[in-house]
Amino acid sequence: MTITEFAARIRRREPALGYWTVLDSPVATERIARLGYDYVCLDIQHGLMGYSGLLSGLMAIDAGGVSAGLVRVEANVPGDIGRALDAGAAGVIVPLVDTADDAAAAVSATRYPPKGRRSYGPMRAALRVGPRPADSDATVLVLAMVETAQGLANIEAICATPGLDGVYVGPSDLSLALGGAFPGDPAIADQFEAALTTIRETAGAAGIAAGIHTPDGATAARRLAEGYTFASVSSDLVHLELAAKAHLADARGHSR
Repeated sequence: MTITEFAARIRRREPALGYWTVLDSPVATERIARLGYDYVCLDIQHGLMGYSGLLSGLMAIDAGGVSAGLVRVEANVPGDIGRALDAGAAGVIVPLVDTADDAAAAVSATRYPPKGRRSYGPMRAALRVGPRPADSDATVLVLAMVETAQGLANIEAICATPGLDGVYVGPSDLSLALGGAFPGDPAIADQFEAALTTIRETAGAAGIAAGIHTPDGATAARRLAEGYTFASVSSDLVHLELAAKAHLADARGHSR
């Protein structure tokens, strides 16, 4: 899938499934990027990779030849956003967006003048989209994370931000923001589900995409069925641990 095709698909709010990567392992990322996910997201905020891992990871996704490469940047900072895009990301997920001004700043960091303030130096991106700033502006996605009480309170204004392509729910932080003692706390399950509905419906009314992180494929399917545009599945580190644990349990059970 080309960057242009992926951006158009999300902007049309067509369903998409993605995979989350936190490990600095380009070989593993390439294997994942061949499986058929619509996108693979490299997590720079909480993941275990620096810029070299980001660059290698995006090249691995391209080598897979199937998925688009997204990046959750470390912060809503023009330099962080620009480096991810210059390295060839099809779009960025920007954390901790609390207000419409935050969302507007994220959009500005992804667009070249006069539409924004992205500094010109596309590097790998020029090989994939072309050197014309207008082409890049048209194909780069910018997604704002809604994961705080303030972000939820300002969801309507955030979704109305010109140029914003979508919002993305960070369920762990959002559940804590709603008063949960830990991510996924069942004590605030009703509040959490109500917040997810508000985010999804507000994004839909504004004509932009709504995405969410999920712990497994079944949950991803449920969120898409509810009306979310795109959903990311778990992470490589979590799946590595779960698979190793399951095999160990099987082996020990069979040996006793």
